[in-house]
Amino acid sequence: MTNKLYYGDNLYVLRKYIPDNSVDLIYLDPPFNSQATYNVLFEEESGEKSQSQIEAFEDFWTWDDDAQKTFEYLTTDKNVPANVTDLILALERLLGKNSMSAYLVMMSVRLIELRRVLKPTGSLYLHCDPTASHFLKIVLDSIFGVQNFRNEIIWKRTSGHSDAIGFGCIHDVILFYTRSDKVIWNDTRQEYDKEYVEAYYRYSDPDGRKWMSGDASASGLQGGGYEYEWKGVKRIWRFPIDTMRKLDTEGRIFYTKNGIPRVKRYLDESEGLPAQDLWTDIEALRSWHKNERLGYQTQKPVALLERIIKASSKNDAVILDPFCGCGTTIDAVEKLNLGSEAKRTWIGIDITHLAINLIKRRIRDKYPNANFEVIGEPKDLQSAIQLAHNDRYQFEWWALSLIDARPINDKKKGSDRGIDGIIYLLDPNTKTTKSVLVQVKSGHVNSSYIRDFKGTLEREKAKFGVFITLEEPTKDMKEEALTYGSELAPLNNEERVPRIQILTIKELLEGTKPKVLYVNISYKKARHEKEKKSKRVIGKKVGKYKKLAV
Repeated sequence: MTNKLYYGDNLYVLRKYIPDNSVDLIYLDPPFNSQATYNVLFEEESGEKSQSQIEAFEDFWTWDDDAQKTFEYLTTDKNVPANVTDLILALERLLGKNSMSAYLVMMSVRLIELRRVLKPTGSLYLHCDPTASHFLKIVLDSIFGVQNFRNEIIWKRTSGHSDAIGFGCIHDVILFYTRSDKVIWNDTRQEYDKEYVEAYYRYSDPDGRKWMSGDASASGLQGGGYEYEWKGVKRIWRFPIDTMRKLDTEGRIFYTKNGIPRVKRYLDESEGLPAQDLWTDIEALRSWHKNERLGYQTQKPVALLERIIKASSKNDAVILDPFCGCGTTIDAVEKLNLGSEAKRTWIGIDITHLAINLIKRRIRDKYPNANFEVIGEPKDLQSAIQLAHNDRYQFEWWALSLIDARPINDKKKGSDRGIDGIIYLLDPNTKTTKSVLVQVKSGHVNSSYIRDFKGTLEREKAKFGVFITLEEPTKDMKEEALTYGSELAPLNNEERVPRIQILTIKELLEGTKPKVLYVNISYKKARHEKEKKSKRVIGKKVGKYKKLAV
């Protein structure tokens, strides 16, 4: 399979593109019905937050026509399991037709589709918080079956939180379900707690390696042992005498005050503790995680997804994230694929072009050799016209992505002041940042739009602007743009760059880019992820001795 990134409503994408029993693992981090607005907070290369922020999504739900239609489908369609219909009717009677019931109706119809696409050996992890986790668990029980509930995982996402009334809420919930009892499961380990290490790994070698004292005798060991005398102590030992000699030569035997030999078990060779359902060892992203943070408010750490993927999939698995946001699941899959012959395949879905653009940049920056197909983005002029007709804001975000411009301000919350986007340029000579303002138009245009754009540039004291239009520009528009002049490119004294450039969507789809004076730094680049070579651990061969001791 080919990696695929879909733009669109995940319900539509699931029904149209994803076959039955085709996915090994699903992770979803949907809206939580938190009654909050989540923004993308763009960051500069320095890591400082920009004043520019765009609303990524609103986590508000209302009982509207779509909710009513979905409710009617869930309660009348013969393809919906009877127990799910009964549950939805019961929830509607209990809650009424409000934001919570609208949210649960939206989630229920999607969870039905997610179960359909999941293989019999597959797993689903639903990331939520206490706002609706109790209701979501009931919905999951009805769709997947109570017997297929595996864990309620608690992830400590922050160290402290001050609430006006009540104890600070510092955790998220991850509900883990499987399609059946014949599930893929891999032994998963986590690091020991600090207190455990201090209590048990109390000893250190001269080189600083920590170890704990392990039993060398075979007392209580199933399968028996080896009886012989070792340095005056006759017992039944865990190892043959040749192995005991080798361990002693390597300095892996520790002798008590009574001369009893015990085995050194090194911390750096330990597999760790079997993973529990309380995850406090994976830190949420903080201000100092500059290499990973992309400014997406609900971004999760890659390590969290790595644990889930390692636990519940094989190397050739298909991984689906139907609410993929800024693409952390995709990032984790690509990271695990580095150096692996069998590659996991990913499918990502999101409903905003802002998210799709962030994901494309993130994966191409970190994994230049990653291959994936984007489905749902306009590929020709006709599909661009259709997008502009359906959703003007999505059209603008998509058009800005074609020239590597960053969206600016949140037009849904007020006037855009004649500016839709901005391109930041770095002058390599002075190390200063220049800006190019961008305006996007999807309707009829004429020369008055260029005159207004000139006024905007003068008001904002901006030297350069790019005007993107869906229609072909008129002759008067081109002439009006020329009156704003041009500037000699400092890195190429033979070329002059127009201070206002007019570009059509058709030209952009054909690969045309605006002429710029300097290096485009509008987006913070994700750091290139390189395959890590395994480091040799001193005395790693002790692994075979562990096997003898079992």
